[in-house]
Amino acid sequence: MAYGFRKEIFSSKFALHCSEIHDETMTLHQPLSDGVPAASDLSALAIDRSADSRRRRHLRRILVRVLLLAMLVGIGVATWVWRRHAQIVVETAVVYSVYPSQALTLLNATGYVVAQRKASVASKATGRLEWLGVLEGSKVHEGEVIARLESSDTQAVRDQAAANVQVAHANLAQGQAELTQAEIAFRRSATLGEKNIISESTRETAEARLAKARAAFAGYEAAIAAAQANLRASEVAVGQTLIRAPFDGVVLTRHANVGDTITPFSQAVDTKGAVVTIADMDSLEVEADVAESSYLSIHVGQPVEIQLDAIPTERFEGVVSRMVPTVDRAKASTLVKIRFVQRDSRMLPDMSAKAAFLEREVAESERKPVLAVPMAAVFEVDGRQHVYVIEDGKARLRRVDLGTKVGDQIEVRDLNAGTRVVIRPPEDLVDGHAVKQAAK
Repeated sequence: MAYGFRKEIFSSKFALHCSEIHDETMTLHQPLSDGVPAASDLSALAIDRSADSRRRRHLRRILVRVLLLAMLVGIGVATWVWRRHAQIVVETAVVYSVYPSQALTLLNATGYVVAQRKASVASKATGRLEWLGVLEGSKVHEGEVIARLESSDTQAVRDQAAANVQVAHANLAQGQAELTQAEIAFRRSATLGEKNIISESTRETAEARLAKARAAFAGYEAAIAAAQANLRASEVAVGQTLIRAPFDGVVLTRHANVGDTITPFSQAVDTKGAVVTIADMDSLEVEADVAESSYLSIHVGQPVEIQLDAIPTERFEGVVSRMVPTVDRAKASTLVKIRFVQRDSRMLPDMSAKAAFLEREVAESERKPVLAVPMAAVFEVDGRQHVYVIEDGKARLRRVDLGTKVGDQIEVRDLNAGTRVVIRPPEDLVDGHAVKQAAK
């Protein structure tokens, strides 16, 4: 700046000197009358050194200097205004919520929410699906009928078995009557035989008839047991056409529709095996893949903080429940199962999850999120901490009160979530200066 000012002064002096020389030259070259200089005009050829001429030259110098000074001042003002309103490119960050528990994190892992109690419900019988009483998301209870196969044939077999039971009971009654009659005849023949009223052969015939009646009665009893067993088998066959929920849960997937043919192993063409898939929502856990090198840093019972991608604003408390004692060669990782301490109805199977394994259990006061900014955004002015806040495209200086440090972030209590602040502010940045966010 000083060098430029001196250069401008030198240029003005040089211009003034050239102006004086030009004036003197013009005086020497004034035209002569009749082309011949007269003796009386020789005095006009002399350089005027009078006081008036000196005053004019002095005023001319002053005017030139004033113009130069005004020009320099205008340039300086224009430069200041341009720099004042020119945008400075800065890096920015947004004030957002962080959890103090992040400072306790030993390692992070990713995984999915998985139901440990899950079943694909099918039937042992083969038949056409006649009725389906649930949809995806339906809640079912243990033993509840959720579907039914056609059962007219099995019901007919059951009715036949029930009739056979009745026939067996009738035969048993007949056998009982014959047994009673044979017992009476035997007792009579025995009495008459003792008195020698009848022959010995007649008495032996009565005894044989009694033994035969007793054997027939035992056969009738066995026939009843067989008929009843057949009835139970037919009832089981009918029961197998009713598909029931094995436990309390929620229907996740429906695999078949009314009219589909259901087979136990679904090997035939155009047949279905499972009708629906249900899961017990109380058995939800997180299965996370942990790097093999970090396996020894985890133990059963270790506290975990779980974040679900579907619910990013909340953190759920968890604990390591099991560690699968095998290593996946392809991924060089082990499977760790994390149990939720508290259930939430918004949790669903197969949700993506992030697990933060903590060095200790988190206190209740550390579970609430706080607003934080990067440490690089905070600087000191007159012994107080400040940040530059972006408002309407300009940087505004704001004093802030700091709190807990969380990694490379620090809590601020005077800013709102979503406020944009300047990171590593330039030295020439001042309050109210226009700024522009740097391209990422």
